[in-house]
Amino acid sequence: MNSYDNAVQYLMQRLPAFSHVGSVAMKEGLGNITLLCSALGDPQLKFPTVHIAGTNGKGSTSHMIAAALQRAGYKTGLYTSPHLVDLRERIRINGKLVSKEFVVQFLEKTRESIEQVSPSYFEVNVAMAFTAFAEEQVDIAVIETGLGGRLDSTNIITPLLSVITNIDLDHTQILGSTRAEIAAEKAGIIKEKVPVVVGETHEETEPVFFRHALAKHTSIVYADTLWDMVRVGQDGVFQYFKAFYKPEQELSALKTDLLGTYQSHNIKTALTACQLLQQMGWNLPLQQVMESMASVKRATGLRGRWDRVQRSPDIILDVAHNPAGMQFLIQNLEALWDSTGKQGGISVVCGFVRDKDVEAALKLFPSGARFYFCAADVPRALPAVELKQIADKLGLTGDAYPSVDTAVHAARKEAAEDDTVLVTGSFFIVGEAMTALEESI
Repeated sequence: MNSYDNAVQYLMQRLPAFSHVGSVAMKEGLGNITLLCSALGDPQLKFPTVHIAGTNGKGSTSHMIAAALQRAGYKTGLYTSPHLVDLRERIRINGKLVSKEFVVQFLEKTRESIEQVSPSYFEVNVAMAFTAFAEEQVDIAVIETGLGGRLDSTNIITPLLSVITNIDLDHTQILGSTRAEIAAEKAGIIKEKVPVVVGETHEETEPVFFRHALAKHTSIVYADTLWDMVRVGQDGVFQYFKAFYKPEQELSALKTDLLGTYQSHNIKTALTACQLLQQMGWNLPLQQVMESMASVKRATGLRGRWDRVQRSPDIILDVAHNPAGMQFLIQNLEALWDSTGKQGGISVVCGFVRDKDVEAALKLFPSGARFYFCAADVPRALPAVELKQIADKLGLTGDAYPSVDTAVHAARKEAAEDDTVLVTGSFFIVGEAMTALEESI
């Protein structure tokens, strides 16, 4: 395994990845990750952590909290998934990817254990992240769950703080068919006497979280009961909010370089999480945390969330991949039109994986949009022809394309200067589109 490319090839060919093949790649329970980390000397015990789960927004929230910690001078690890282009995007220290040499050396060191334990692709990445953070002696690491919480491989940590952004219907074939059932899985990250932040209150999920917190002798803080966020403007770089802290009746100005109206929810959650860390003794004064929101992308390298990569026409990449995420996406489009007075049309380059509620997601798009249906180069992908058939029944207009690359270039070529081209549906679609566009822009 003498090169990074060989290491990546080994991981993809040797280990089953949920992102590519679905639930057959999942390893039941935490046995494998426990064995793997034990062979590595339990690196997850060597640094404090913040653990984040949720249906939508957990990636953005993780990056916001990491940005705040970095701004405060802490050496901060950040583990998120999936990646868009390079698997090292999952493991960052102060915003920088781990080196290719580290990945190669880690796999050489653990290959024997991998062959014995037969972990999943995700489990190896989690163990790799824990090892990197331990070796680099980070002050703290922000750890995002992959799927669910209770049985997620990241759940072998005992964090300082558990964060659950929100609960909506996604991965229902694995996590449950109701919000309450999904909440029970996400609540699996709640640990004994470890405080919990929940981003959004909901009548279906509140009793579930209450029972889990009670059983673990801990307390819950709901971010939306503490904070109101009013969006007051947006330009090409920032969106601007008035943040109202209800307990003190204090109003503050806040801006963030993460665009998209849905970020208001994530900001509330991140601010509340940082307030609790401050109460635990971490140096995170509120004003400094608010200032850190202006440079989340620069601090942490976040991509793919309402990511405008070109103007005239606007090309926007967004990893929304379920109906709740798509609903926020359409709200962002409407806000863009309202704020800029755009009169152009909209083109949607989209593809989904098979286990999503594709019909519900497609119903949310404007009926007058022009669609470019495609499939990412992964086994889980819904074929573009099948996607077009679903769209046809809904009265949506568009064509199926043989690849993400061809769909993106066709949409870009056919768009007028005042049009908006939206690329969405999954991390894989956005990742492949990003590669195609960066090669041509």
